[in-house]
Amino acid sequence: MQFPRTHLFVVIILSFGLCSFVIAKFTEDPVDDRFTSESVLLELPAPESGEVIDLALPPPLEEPADLITPPAPRPEDKWETLTAKVKPGDNLAVIFKRNGLSARDVHLVSHSKPLGSRLKNIFPGHEMTFYVDSDKRLMRLTYSTGPLDTLHYERNGDDFAAEQVTAEPERALAYKHGTIDHSLFVASQRAGLSEALTMRLAQIFQWDVDFVLDIRPGDAFYVVFEELYHNNEFIGHGNILAADFVNQGDHYRAIQYTDANGDSDYYAPDGNSMRKAFLRAPVSFTRISSNFNLRRVHPLWKTARPHRGIDYAAPTGTPIMAAGDGKVQIASRTQANGNYIVIQHGQQFVTKYLHLSKFGRNVRSGSKVKQGQIIGYVGATGWATGPHLHYEFLVNGVHQNPRTVKLPDAEPIAEQEMLRFTAEIAQYSALLDNYKSQVSVALAR
Repeated sequence: MQFPRTHLFVVIILSFGLCSFVIAKFTEDPVDDRFTSESVLLELPAPESGEVIDLALPPPLEEPADLITPPAPRPEDKWETLTAKVKPGDNLAVIFKRNGLSARDVHLVSHSKPLGSRLKNIFPGHEMTFYVDSDKRLMRLTYSTGPLDTLHYERNGDDFAAEQVTAEPERALAYKHGTIDHSLFVASQRAGLSEALTMRLAQIFQWDVDFVLDIRPGDAFYVVFEELYHNNEFIGHGNILAADFVNQGDHYRAIQYTDANGDSDYYAPDGNSMRKAFLRAPVSFTRISSNFNLRRVHPLWKTARPHRGIDYAAPTGTPIMAAGDGKVQIASRTQANGNYIVIQHGQQFVTKYLHLSKFGRNVRSGSKVKQGQIIGYVGATGWATGPHLHYEFLVNGVHQNPRTVKLPDAEPIAEQEMLRFTAEIAQYSALLDNYKSQVSVALAR
């Protein structure tokens, strides 16, 4: 089929014109006139003041709820939880039986390493929580030994892995002042100190003050200490940070200091330790039944026999402490002394302890002891008329009165630590001085 010549000519002319238009359009337009997102934005009307145009992409379509796969159930979700409080006379076997748990699980958890043995000494009031499966097998056990400490036991086959978790309490400063008219314990109770905190206060100053024989009406104490809180509940007292004690007009100040090695102790502001190398009295006694007296008449034999020590009367079973660091020379028994111990402290000093009811654990001839370690218990063995500790103190082989002999000091702050010590204790000294000033103002009103 052939087109007329005229038609072909018209088609050629139109094609040529169309090509010329396209070429001209894409070569002559300026760059700024091309289509861009900026050009679109410029043509949009300006937003009103404060209006925000949200150009964010639309949120992705949510998956229908019936298509979401729920997480797989965990085995522990099916465990039963049992809670038990330790009652007087309870042991682990009794508690397990009371809660329907097997004797085998008692054996497994109590013999787990390294904390299984802790369950052999449980105390009334403490709480246990058991997590058991459908077969009544113990899977997990938590034992709260106090407000801060919890033991966790997790089953692993036929064994239990254990760990101890200790929470850190919140600490707040507290202040107390008391004036003594009868005894430290009566005055501290009136001031609101706990018995445990009072004992700590007495222990700090025990080398300088005899709290049984040296206390006088008008003596006073000022103490800065910590109160401990957990979950906004008061759980007890922390450390004594600084304290002043006034005894018969003499002023003693003690401040807690932790050295660069992490060891804490109490020191006077000049860096000397509050400790002495020896305890003045190695037992908590009720009275002195017989003083040091080289001309004493013996109560049994009615003859003049020197009493080369001090008799501290105390109930049978009262713990007796080593007066200082040393080595046990003798831990034996004789007819006169009953059970007795002799400790050598270096080359110069010896202490003796007579009439014990029994010796402390692992105390035997040749063993080393530390100051304050329990070495025995008060008794009335040997030639004793009642329960007491007969205590002797020898210097270079010569008996001295334990109450009046000058005791050597413990090691002071090391010279290289003095700058650090001075800076650390300054804040506690300032707190104590400020508190004493407030007390003085209050008492003067």
